[in-house]
Amino acid sequence: MKRTLYLCTFVAAIGGLLFGFDTAVISGTIPFITDYFKLSDVLLGWAVSSALIGCIFGALFVGRPADIWGRRTMLIVMAALFFISAIWTGLATDLTGFVMARFIGGLAVGGASVLSPMYISEIAPARQRGRLVATAQLAIVIGILSAFFSNYLLVGTGENNWRYMFIAEGIPALIFFILLFFVSRSPRWLVKVDRIEEARSVIRKVDPGADVDKTIGEIVQSMDKEAFAHLRVLFRKPYLRLVLIGIAVGMFNQFTGINIVMYYSPSIFKSAGFTADVALMQTVMVGATNLVFTVIAMLVIDKLGRKFLLLVGAVGMSVFLGFFAAAYLQSAFEGYWLLVFLLGFVAFFAASQGVVIWVILSEMFPNNIRARASSIGSFSHWFFNALTSFLFPVASNRFGIGYVFIFYTFATIISFFFFYKFLVETKGRSLEELEQIVLKK
Repeated sequence: MKRTLYLCTFVAAIGGLLFGFDTAVISGTIPFITDYFKLSDVLLGWAVSSALIGCIFGALFVGRPADIWGRRTMLIVMAALFFISAIWTGLATDLTGFVMARFIGGLAVGGASVLSPMYISEIAPARQRGRLVATAQLAIVIGILSAFFSNYLLVGTGENNWRYMFIAEGIPALIFFILLFFVSRSPRWLVKVDRIEEARSVIRKVDPGADVDKTIGEIVQSMDKEAFAHLRVLFRKPYLRLVLIGIAVGMFNQFTGINIVMYYSPSIFKSAGFTADVALMQTVMVGATNLVFTVIAMLVIDKLGRKFLLLVGAVGMSVFLGFFAAAYLQSAFEGYWLLVFLLGFVAFFAASQGVVIWVILSEMFPNNIRARASSIGSFSHWFFNALTSFLFPVASNRFGIGYVFIFYTFATIISFFFFYKFLVETKGRSLEELEQIVLKK
């Protein structure tokens, strides 16, 4: 019977794989699209961040449709958008068309960043929820690594290499679209729309040992039709505090500088004097490190807890970000020290925030507001992602890469104190138990 649970988790996680691939594929194409479209620093920032603008809208506005039509239905829509974007971006002949295609892909990424972990959290038993939701992050990391490796393989295919890099995403997008028709709907959404017997059936399939009547009763008791119907409840007690924490979690995630590393690492390595091929290979090493430490975090997240991983990660990331900034400011590029410091930073990120952020945003909110509040938390993540990605080419040219990473160092130090004070440990508790805890604080 657990096959149903694992199938649902696997299929939803493909949304994470596409999320990772779509956001990372741009890194290997930057020198080629810069030449093809004749991009200035500002236009390059726009070309990179255009998808992230789509992510902002996709994350912010997917919550309400997900409440009305369901998590699975909206994931099907996201799969279609992924496919359209991959093909259109690869065939673009002008910057306007390229930006529009990347924007559509961004809508899909933003939507999937909310829906994939939320769907898994709502279908998974409490004792396995952290590890299963982290599967979505593992898929993101695999998607990032796949994009880096695909870019490396395709870089030598001629003047259209960047087109093939984008089009490659169409294959997993099509697979995702097809498989979504073979998985169950979220039992919590089914209860919300009064399809109780169907919800019972899903719970029996994904968690054969569960007390179905008790689980259904707890879900029904947590539902508030008024909260579902009106957006304004998000900005009133007792929910406002949770929404603000969700926004801060998304912001601090991006103020580590992780996506600057993922999008611009080939450019960063080239600016340190490495050749284009070596820079791309080092980027593959970044992706591989991300994958290894994501797996490690998945194995321990339900044992050590979300908050513990965040605190340890904040300390480790601050140290390596500081070393990286100092090495860059002192031009200490010899002996691949920049690569060592960057890999250390990525390792601590992957083992902490990389896994935990999507778990936290998928489980910290009550049933009444989960879809919309998770959307706002994800919106914060993508807003600051787009902002930092757009500003990085300009800020690094004006102030230097070292000073940009000093900013990320201090922001990550501040995040340690925020997580320590405001986050509640969520491991091992049902979503309904968590609801009682967070609303009492």
